[in-house]
Amino acid sequence: MNYFSTLEQVLLANNPKDKIEKFKSFYKNFINNNFTFEKDYIPYELKEPSYISFLKIVKPTSLPKIKNFKSIEGKQYLLHTILHIEYSAIDLALDAALRYKDLPLEYYKDWLEVADDEIRHFLMLEELLAEIGGKYGDFAVHKNLFEAMETTPEFLRRMAAVPRYLEANGLDQNPKIMEKLKSNNDPFNRKILDVLNIILEEEVDHVTKGDVWFKYACDLENVPYDSTYLQIIEEVFPGSTKRKMDLNFEARKKAGFSCELLKTLSKKEDCN
Repeated sequence: MNYFSTLEQVLLANNPKDKIEKFKSFYKNFINNNFTFEKDYIPYELKEPSYISFLKIVKPTSLPKIKNFKSIEGKQYLLHTILHIEYSAIDLALDAALRYKDLPLEYYKDWLEVADDEIRHFLMLEELLAEIGGKYGDFAVHKNLFEAMETTPEFLRRMAAVPRYLEANGLDQNPKIMEKLKSNNDPFNRKILDVLNIILEEEVDHVTKGDVWFKYACDLENVPYDSTYLQIIEEVFPGSTKRKMDLNFEARKKAGFSCELLKTLSKKEDCN
């Protein structure tokens, strides 16, 4: 199997079922060491999200806030929102495993493992959504995650902006959603909570992988970790370093964030 050209076809597959089937075949070959890295592969140019053919894309400001956890429609919208994040995360992991050449084999193993996790998360959420009469595509979505991928083709910037910023933000937001679900407790909400617990635990590992490869990229360029990170995320997400956030210190520290960086980004003056 040609690694890069085959993985490109997985990423560009334009419906979830096809993408997941292609990935399973690709991943089986990869795990069995049945692949070669093509030396002459040139990464494809990002132009549009792989989901453009079956989802209505709008500006983020056009989407309603997630507030209602009691009604069926509220649960459907919540699940659909998280489902879209997970589907976008599949593409982000696949692109990370595809776009960058001549890296250690462990790098490709890490991001394919992440893609495999994200697919499992997607399928769990899709099953829950179907249980209450919904499907992926019932609601409009934004393409913020695709745009972050599109604007960070460079290895160092990608490792800073995607796993270490966007995915790390999920470590902060997931527990907040979980608390709201607990306050509107019912049997179906408990099912959602079970899935979110799995996602939170595994996302810590994903951010940790991002931390490892971000620091690897910094070492390659001989630049400092924290100040480089702050510079990049401010360039990619203007205002992000000035907006003091309520961070999940415990999860972020597990994932490799330094106390000094967490204090810089948050409202807290200590690292407990």
